[in-house]
Amino acid sequence: MGDDANPCSRTAPCKTFAGAISKTAAAGEINCLDPGGFGALTITKSITINCHEVFGSVLVSGTNGLNISAGAADKVVLRNLQIQGIGTGLVGVKINTAGSVSIEDCVVTQFTQQGILDARTNAGGKLYVKNTLVSLNGGAGVSVAGAATNNATVEGLYSYNNAFGLAAATGNNVTVERSDLSNNGTGVTGDTGSQITVNSSAINSNATGVNGGGIRVADSDINFNTTAAYAGTPTSFGTNRLVGNAAVGAFNTAAQQ
Repeated sequence: MGDDANPCSRTAPCKTFAGAISKTAAAGEINCLDPGGFGALTITKSITINCHEVFGSVLVSGTNGLNISAGAADKVVLRNLQIQGIGTGLVGVKINTAGSVSIEDCVVTQFTQQGILDARTNAGGKLYVKNTLVSLNGGAGVSVAGAATNNATVEGLYSYNNAFGLAAATGNNVTVERSDLSNNGTGVTGDTGSQITVNSSAINSNATGVNGGGIRVADSDINFNTTAAYAGTPTSFGTNRLVGNAAVGAFNTAAQQ
């Protein structure tokens, strides 16, 4: 067992992420030596937290799991973490300010609000989510909801049993590749003025598959939804597969080039 009074070296480790980050230089890295629950954390600088081959946990109730309030040019990387709400956990990972945030090989589950919420007010922010499971959250699995224009790339996301698999607010741009957005209230939703491109993905068994005019879908499965396309008339590139939807709805079409 670690102790936050320690210097956080491998031979004298800290107990919590909060204890370790105060002793880690900006742009440094925190590693986990053993499996365990390492507590909620607010990140205010460039940092990498990597629990490779150990899988560190953050278990919280009544608060957010991880808050990111770093500088507008700072880079934050989260790898191999399980972030779980207990009862009244609010948001799994909330991004308030940062230059770029990468969330890779993580599990974010059982929060009453969003699993991952990008709520940045600074423009030009980047979010990258790769090989991550987001499930059983009361809001969107992944919500790109910044007040300024930010860009997100999602690859290998498994977003299940959330209110929304993925959501984007006005002015935000999201690219989704090789992901599964199934068994949600809505698979993919975008406010007016958002841009979402979905490629080679599955949007299955939702109440609504896709919802929003700024959504473009190619080479994807949109199957067994109550309604495949609901409002705003999303665009299909004509390479999608639609089977078993109770209602298809309406898609615009775009020519292949």
